Amino acid sequence: MTPDGLGTATAGRGGALLVVGDVITDVVARHRGPLAAGTDTAAAIRTVPGGAGANVACWAARGGGAEVRLLGRVGADAAAWHERELTACGVRPRLVVDPEAPTGTVICLVDTGEAAERTFLTDSGASLRLQPDDWSDALLDDVAWLHLSGYLLFSEPSRALVAVALESARARGVPVSLDPASAGFLRELGVDRCLSLIEGVDVLLPSRDEACLLTGLPDAADAAAKLSRHVPLVVVKQGAEGAVIARSGSVYAQVPAVAATPRDTTGAGDAFTGGFLAALLAGAAPEDAAADGCRAGALAVQRVGGRPPMPD
Repeated sequence: MTPDGLGTATAGRGGALLVVGDVITDVVARHRGPLAAGTDTAAAIRTVPGGAGANVACWAARGGGAEVRLLGRVGADAAAWHERELTACGVRPRLVVDPEAPTGTVICLVDTGEAAERTFLTDSGASLRLQPDDWSDALLDDVAWLHLSGYLLFSEPSRALVAVALESARARGVPVSLDPASAGFLRELGVDRCLSLIEGVDVLLPSRDEACLLTGLPDAADAAAKLSRHVPLVVVKQGAEGAVIARSGSVYAQVPAVAATPRDTTGAGDAFTGGFLAALLAGAAPEDAAADGCRAGALAVQRVGGRPPMPD
């Protein structure tokens, strides 16, 4: 399937979007200025549902177009809460309850300065214990698109799941996208290993830092072009600088960002991905889908947490 035909091909299927990825409990602590080591730092603290895979699913469902489904793994401690939150966002969850591990938790430290930059402390818990036994080919029934969270690349069981899901999607002719998710974890995994694991993916949606790490190039546009020799369509997310789209070894579109005053940048990339995929499934060209992604990202940074506002 060529990138030129992605929008048309998926729009004609009339099927669902299946997201496979992490479901996480986020504890967001918004503080101003440096943390005071060894003593107290005043902060506004909230516990909210999160996880890159779950966030993408919720933002994709926000448009009310294609049905959105989510496969994830959680602990018994928060399974009911996460299921309610996902359902309220319009997502059909299929949550595997782990008998041993608790739900993954991320501490999101958000500096309330101008950039609203965030730092994560991550306990993946049950989320990266997804495994091939959690997969069934029937999950792709009536599915037009499969999206994989890149966090699945960072543990052995979930890497095995990625391989099974990719094979199943290829057998059915279902296109697949992947968001690399974390420059820090990618560095530990290794560039060569990552590129081998994503072989067969149709669309790659890295952040600028992830794209530059995967290519060794300092410029996002150059990195997008190089990655598009490995993956048919590459969309590099650049936050306040918009997005770069590349295919066949060259950049063919640059999409401007939507102006926003950030409160919390947690989940902004997930919002872009969800908005992009929803538009693509509705038949939009990749550059128009990226514009929808930029709009979703701008809305996301004005909110605390990584999820969209609840439907009325």
